[in-house]
Amino acid sequence: MKIISPCFEILDQYFREGRVLEQIERCGRVCYKSEDKITEESAPPFIKGIIKRGHESVIEMANLVLDVSAASSRLFFEFFSSIPRFCQATRLSDTRYIISGNPRSFRDMARHHPSTAIVSAIKVELQKHFPILYQDIDAGGDTPPGEVTVRLIPPSEVDGFEPELLCRHRALLVHITVNRAVTHELVRHRVASYLQESQRYCRYGEQRFGGEVAFIKPCFFKENSPEFKLWQKAMEETERLYLELLETSSPQAARTVLPNSCKTEIMVHATLEEWQHIFRLRASAAADPSMREIMLMMLPEFEKRFPKVFSPVRKALGLTS
Repeated sequence: MKIISPCFEILDQYFREGRVLEQIERCGRVCYKSEDKITEESAPPFIKGIIKRGHESVIEMANLVLDVSAASSRLFFEFFSSIPRFCQATRLSDTRYIISGNPRSFRDMARHHPSTAIVSAIKVELQKHFPILYQDIDAGGDTPPGEVTVRLIPPSEVDGFEPELLCRHRALLVHITVNRAVTHELVRHRVASYLQESQRYCRYGEQRFGGEVAFIKPCFFKENSPEFKLWQKAMEETERLYLELLETSSPQAARTVLPNSCKTEIMVHATLEEWQHIFRLRASAAADPSMREIMLMMLPEFEKRFPKVFSPVRKALGLTS
């Protein structure tokens, strides 16, 4: 049995370097704890297999930001009647918008509204940059030349946006290690995307999964207190029963004895605007102590990267620097 503390890692280097496919693979492999299989060439076949199996939640774990212009505002009226959730749009003029979303949202758009001029033009632009993500989707209607212009905005340009635009269209990916009670609360937040370590798949008795069950140290009890020792005893017994069940049962059957204290890893991908909301709610004095513990660890790092966005959040919560 292993007892660990909650922790996190902000994985922003993928976005800044424009490594969309590698970011998606990194997130997807957390589910199966197969990060050791990542190589310089592994992302395309991994993503191709994910799409083939229909596990498209994995390809939500990136954000594409587009500058879209149209010859007429009528084309945007047509477009916004088809735009799905998980897309953000900011009007710059009647005929120009900044539009962002995850790769899955643009796939859904292309599948369900292929004849919409702006949708067709977006798909053509994204196929040019990320063919593996869109090559299986049939071509839509041809957009007349000059009617719609779409440009994928590079990361450095996105990071130069003014705060209001930045909040809506800049996303941040965080790898969080906490207990299962915390993730049950965290996944209620929308709009955001999540991928979590799978207890259905991970057989913790095997060495490749650690050879033991890991639990998150509870913030409620002082170490070596009577309460902590009682909790520790319960976790030891839980691990024993789990490993015994694994001898005759599948991981998804054995996991039924595992408690909320189990360590889990979750990838959280959300816009800065949504992260603001998460911190306001989950770092407040009224939040669950375990949730607040990890949020108070994360907030200073967010503020360091985006001070104009997160300093007001810290101040609103009454937290000191």
